[in-house]
Amino acid sequence: MRGHCILSHGFESGPDATKVTALADVAGRLGFTHERPDYTDLDAMREVSPLGDVAARVERLRGLVRDASARGPVVLAGSSLGAWISGRVSLEHDVAGLFLMAPPVRLDAKHPLDAAHVPTSIIHGWDDELIPADDVVAWSHKRRATLLLVDDSHRLSHHVEASAHAFATLLQRL
Repeated sequence: MRGHCILSHGFESGPDATKVTALADVAGRLGFTHERPDYTDLDAMREVSPLGDVAARVERLRGLVRDASARGPVVLAGSSLGAWISGRVSLEHDVAGLFLMAPPVRLDAKHPLDAAHVPTSIIHGWDDELIPADDVVAWSHKRRATLLLVDDSHRLSHHVEASAHAFATLLQRL
């Protein structure tokens, strides 16, 4: 086993979503164990905020990272809100790498994306309707992260295979 990947789905998605499923397949092929936490119960908590219970999402991921660290190096990957929580939790735990798909670099004015300075790879759509590509380029530039910009929207639905390939490249580098 080379390490353990925790693959966090986006808001109003699920652990069986196409992108995180493709990443799980890649991780398994490359000798990493993996898990896909389910945050759908927390996303449904609209009385907490329009994005559900984000703090509880972070806490759930923290617990998973604590448990996984005994299995070897931990890699966090996530899509959209899953990317944001992955970045946040990476600041508190020793992680080997980050893979962020359509990361919200500013969840809101008070909560910018922050992440540990570890090998980081990002895929983002030029036509993302929620998160401007220019913001992600600027965030990536400051960190010297690997960035792949594709002709797609926020869901990256036309670039699942490109996402999987970029994830494989990150895992092979670690």
